[in-house]
Amino acid sequence: MGDFPLPEVEATLEMIQGFDPVGVAARDLVECLCIQLKHLGEAGSPAETIVRYHMDKLQARRYKELAEVLGLEMEDLQAEIEIVRGLDPRPGQKHNVESSRYVVPDVYVVKIDDDYQILLNEEGLPRLRISPVYRKMIERGGGDTAPADAKEYVRNKLRSAFRLIKSLEERQRTIYKVAVSIVKHQREFLDFGIERMRPLVLKDVADDIGMHESTVSRVVNNKYMHTHRGLFELRFFFHSGISSVHGGDNVSSLTVKERIRKIVLAEDGKRPLSDAAIVKVLLGEGLQIARRTVAKYREELKIPSSGSRKAGTF
Repeated sequence: MGDFPLPEVEATLEMIQGFDPVGVAARDLVECLCIQLKHLGEAGSPAETIVRYHMDKLQARRYKELAEVLGLEMEDLQAEIEIVRGLDPRPGQKHNVESSRYVVPDVYVVKIDDDYQILLNEEGLPRLRISPVYRKMIERGGGDTAPADAKEYVRNKLRSAFRLIKSLEERQRTIYKVAVSIVKHQREFLDFGIERMRPLVLKDVADDIGMHESTVSRVVNNKYMHTHRGLFELRFFFHSGISSVHGGDNVSSLTVKERIRKIVLAEDGKRPLSDAAIVKVLLGEGLQIARRTVAKYREELKIPSSGSRKAGTF
């Protein structure tokens, strides 16, 4: 510690840890939470015991075991758990100001009567035109005094300008075509919601509008569509399909994820469904899907395993 005695350093650290926000300068998560409990007057309470020694049981929702260890009734344990849940594991995060990122839609989809209209957002595009000065210069031939290389230079720049303007116009036309095709393929999603999302790949749209798949891929990259159901990146509408056992159309993976989420929400908290059980439920609805795929989708939805969901709520 150099010239500073250890007791003095520890006293200084304790003083800093009392600064606002409470819990800063902690050496680990447990110390951070215990500092907050002390500030709340809960030092030595069952909540502190949970934080110091039994966070694994709390995270695993082993409430019955936790109540026995602490010698508490379930109602009293719940009160202590609520205290712990009210603590902030990252007390300095609220002061970490990050700049907000605002998304401006490239396409608006507006429903008029029973039809959907596609409107391109052209507010951010520059209004380009060829200066009349250069047009007249070419028309007059630059005059007898103008060097031949100067005339050719102006002609080349004008051709480049025309190509740029044409490229921007073609870009807008391509975005419009892709948007129209997406709306045509995903009409049922727009009408009824995510459970009616259809499987769609880039090739489907490419074939529909008569363009190369790579062109469609570039168009949908970092482009956004505003609909009455929300703001979505164009890539949101492209998903693989899951086979239907009844021989009908394939079902979008997004639709399957939504069904898994609702199945878990409706399950008995005391008897949560395993991934294999969810497979059987989906099979009963006509969806043939492997258990590992259910596990993958569940993890992507940030849904804990059945063991972790037991005796808890999702």
